[in-house]
Amino acid sequence: MSAKALSLILLPTLQCNAACDYCFEDKTKDRLSLERLAEIVDKVLDPLGERKIAELTIHWQGGEIMTLSPSWLMRACAQIDEAAAARGCTVSHGLQTNLIGYHAGWNDPIREIFGNRVSTSMDYPNLYRRRRGREAADYTEIWVRNLHRARAAGIDVQVIAVPNPATLEMGAERFYAYFVDVLDIRSFQVNTPFPGGSPNAVKQLLPLDPEPLARFYVDLADLWLARGLASGVRVGPFDELLAYFQDQPALLPCIWTEDCANHMISIDARGHMAQCDCWVASYPDYRFGNLFESASLGALLRDSSVLARFHQRPMALVQGGCIDCDYLALCHGGCPVRAYSVYGRLSEKDPYCALYRAVFGHMAAAAASLARSSARHLVSADPCGPETLIAVGPSTHIFPE
Repeated sequence: MSAKALSLILLPTLQCNAACDYCFEDKTKDRLSLERLAEIVDKVLDPLGERKIAELTIHWQGGEIMTLSPSWLMRACAQIDEAAAARGCTVSHGLQTNLIGYHAGWNDPIREIFGNRVSTSMDYPNLYRRRRGREAADYTEIWVRNLHRARAAGIDVQVIAVPNPATLEMGAERFYAYFVDVLDIRSFQVNTPFPGGSPNAVKQLLPLDPEPLARFYVDLADLWLARGLASGVRVGPFDELLAYFQDQPALLPCIWTEDCANHMISIDARGHMAQCDCWVASYPDYRFGNLFESASLGALLRDSSVLARFHQRPMALVQGGCIDCDYLALCHGGCPVRAYSVYGRLSEKDPYCALYRAVFGHMAAAAASLARSSARHLVSADPCGPETLIAVGPSTHIFPE
């Protein structure tokens, strides 16, 4: 690990109250005790000072995190924060939940630990998210009801949506209207589906055809640029890509991280550690090892032959043709788990490569167009000669970060 900040995706439970058709996780009844959590925390925090990593971000996931109790999570986070403070480390916490188990008892920990913000997931139309033995409509009804309850409690709810074939047939207009106009979601992100984990009939449809998917993405980006940008709606990845192409700081999705093995690890309730939750919960052969069975995090990473294979991937992609791509410095070959789930090899580029190129080109053109429009507004009339363009520096961009 060479980053100045480390992201830890923590799966304290592998239980879930849903049975979504395209889920990649191998669900179990395992849950992490506070004693075992303390062992993980000590082994994660101790090497951070040696590596000059002063910031740790913990993304709490599952399974489903709300199958645990709010009081357990409060105690767990207090335990972590105390341990971090003793080592001079700063810890921030994020919460990813399906909201199916949400109730008012979660309001205090969400406010006190997670800055009154949660991330959740919902698709439109919802075909594949469901509770065991129930229809997708039942899941949607519960999710929408709990969404309204959480927002009524003052919680900022951000949404991840995954397109499916019906989404592409329906089109970007109805998709955008559902989240923004019907649900009044002010921040959502579109993620690409992949056939991770055990195969089934739904996963046989994945990955989606990149050509119609690219048309959908481009149409959605244009809707956001026309109707959402000026009103403060954020739609990912378009918002961060716009910032990137405007030479502003951008927080891009992890799928485009340069060697994500340098920035992120995931640990599950059994102590297994891997690159991210997709790997730790789906592909046992690609786990780095077990933290409970290792003397320290540093020793586990140092001895992991699997981690070395992840570090070798960027060079393999360059040699495999990515070097000729104009967007290599942005994309870095895309997501390794998406590639592996489709091709069975780490050395392959992301199967959505064509989609990414189309979106990158479209957002680069949008950034250039907005810059030209901004420059025209800054034209001043010179009474002694032709109109003069006033240079627009980095600090004068009017678009939100």
